Parts: sequence; structure tokens; C-alpha cells
Amino acid sequence: MKNSFIFVGLLLLLVPLVTAQLRFGFYNSTCPRAEQIVRKVIQQRFKNDPTITAAFLRMHFHDCFVRGCDGSVLIDPTSTTPSEKDAVPNQTVRGFNIVDEIKKKLETACPGIVSCADIVTLATRDSVALARGPVYAVPTGRLDGLISDPNLVDVPGPTFSVSEALQSFTEKGLTLMDMVILLGAHTVGHAHCDFFRDRLSNFQGTGQPDPTMDPALVKTLFKVCGTQSLPFKKDPTAFLDQTTPFIVDNQYYNDIRSGKGIMQIDQELALDPSSESFVSGFANDTLGFQRSFADAMVKMGSIQVLTGNDPAGQIRKNCRVFNPPTQR
Repeated sequence: MKNSFIFVGLLLLLVPLVTAQLRFGFYNSTCPRAEQIVRKVIQQRFKNDPTITAAFLRMHFHDCFVRGCDGSVLIDPTSTTPSEKDAVPNQTVRGFNIVDEIKKKLETACPGIVSCADIVTLATRDSVALARGPVYAVPTGRLDGLISDPNLVDVPGPTFSVSEALQSFTEKGLTLMDMVILLGAHTVGHAHCDFFRDRLSNFQGTGQPDPTMDPALVKTLFKVCGTQSLPFKKDPTAFLDQTTPFIVDNQYYNDIRSGKGIMQIDQELALDPSSESFVSGFANDTLGFQRSFADAMVKMGSIQVLTGNDPAGQIRKNCRVFNPPTQR
């Protein structure tokens, strides 16, 4: 348990370099209670629903992998203009109502100061800590983007190979190690059976289960999901981490080493020669996982950020809607 928490001071020495205009304590003078307000809402929501950690990890990832961490995933579509929410990978992203609640409180405390992109970043950080993951500081100062286009949504899929997924990550300036640790976010949350049902009975058209999946897990999930030819009417879900599904820990890596990866990409991490050593390392190093996960989250949260007086950004009044053209 004590290894689950890392002092912020230590992490400040370990986090990678970030964009110059992002900084720790960005709102200290303009909205001193900003981080406290975010944390309080997340604490209250987490008490009733610990799955919000997985929801925010996914939201943050899907935001940052499309034009950078700019809150574009939060924009609602209209009858005439689609948004990133319309893209298939984003149709199961959730937690938007929590962002709305946080934004409303921040607008009351300090109108027009805190960006929606920073809210997502801070909410993710706080939900990770509540799930017994690392306690870490994040730099803030992001602006909200002015574009939300479903055609730009291109995130790694559950059936990607390691090399295919790595291409997506390297395009964002992330390394193989970053990818392995960020996919470790699958230590919490669940997946719909549609994403992995083929692995249970007809893997790659063979008519057989995926031979890399633990047979006992195949039987368990078969009862939950049904088959491709006879799926259940409602698409059920299964925990991505079958052992500690509500804790941000390194159990995920032990699971995939034992053939208990739910998604194909998860299982392949433990089998591919390029990533296997990272998987083994994190499986055997609780503190190393905690430290590396915090570092990678800060690094991902700095992808292509808009800061300062960049005309491509604004501070939205409502996280679901772009400000009118007359307002930045």
C-alpha cells in the first residue's frame, strides 16, 4: 500500500520536460482554488462511482490523441456540425457531466480563467490518486481548441498489433515504453464484449479461441459474452483487469503475462519481443510502475498543447460549446 503513493516532490524531479508555457501552479494567482475545486468534485463523485477513474483516463487519452490535449473531445455535435463525439471510438467515452459540474463551479469562482482541457487533465490526475495510483503534479495552462472534427479521430484500436499501435504513439512523440505504460491504464475499467468476442470462439476466422488466452478465462468470458454467431442481445462488459479492476496498480502486467489480457493489443504486449521486457519489468516493480505511469501521464498531457496567446485556442465558458467568435 505504501508503495502506491509517491511524493510529489520526487515526481517533480522525474517528470519529462513539458511545453515551456505549461507550468506547475499555473492558476496560483488567477484562480488559487482551481485545483482544490476540481479535486473536491472528483472526490465526491468517486465515492459513489469508482469507475470514473477509467472514464477519465479514457477521455484524457482520446482528447490528447486528436490534435493534442485541447478539450476537443468535449464539444457536442449539432444538427449541422458533427464533433469528435460522433466518431465511433468516442461514442462510449463518458464523464462529460462531471466536467460540466466542475466547469460550473470554476466559472462561479473565477470566470473565464480555467480551461476545459486543464479540467480533464486535473480530473484524471485526481481520479488516479483516488484509485490508489500515484499522486503526482501536472503542469497547467492549456487552452481549449477551436476544432472538433470526427474525421480526425484516429486512436489505436483493440485489435492493433504492437507495431501498429506504436506507430500511433510515435506520431505523438511517445516511445515504446510510454506506450506500454499508458496501456497499463487498462488496469482499471471494462470493455464491451464486441471488442474481444472473436477471441473467445472464432479468433481470426479459425473457429477456435485465441490460443494465447488462458483457457479458464475463455470459459468465464464465454458465459458473459456469448459467441460471434450468437451474441447476447445487450452488449455486456468485462473488466480489463480481472484481479484488481478498481485499483491503478501493476497487476495488469501480471495478468497479461499469464494469458489473461482481455483485448488483443493487451495480450500482444506480453508476447511481442519489442515490448515483453517492459511488461516483465513493470510486473515485478510496483514502485517503478507508479513512477513511470505518472511520468507518462504528464508527457501525454503535454502533446501539442495550445498555450499563452495562441489564436488557435480559447478558454471556453461552456466545455461543450465553442465561444462565440467575438469571445476568445
